[in-house]
Amino acid sequence: MKHYGNDDDLERALFALDLEEPPADLRRDILAATIYRPQVAVPVWELWLIAAVCALLTWVAVLAGHSSDSQAISILTHRAADGLASLAKPQTLLWAAAGGGLVLWISQLNLTPVPGALRATRR
Repeated sequence: MKHYGNDDDLERALFALDLEEPPADLRRDILAATIYRPQVAVPVWELWLIAAVCALLTWVAVLAGHSSDSQAISILTHRAADGLASLAKPQTLLWAAAGGGLVLWISQLNLTPVPGALRATRR
């Protein structure tokens, strides 16, 4: 390994390297894959909703398959009533309201940087 005394020698050595030219569309391809990439066709919350509904339907189908029809409906209504009763507790509703308020508050914040505010000086 060769050590250079100053930056001029190092720059001359770097520019003397035999490098191939980058592809002509490299910049366009990088920008298209990063900041200009197309938006997702379905929002993320819709994907979560679809997945939750599919999971619920799968659970109901498995429950109905393991028992007779009247038992499945009875078990399903009993479980649904238990679930609603647990969600209707005041503590659960309070935490859900606090979480919803926090989500609403955070979604209203403007976190984009203001031009010219707190910029580091270039040295």
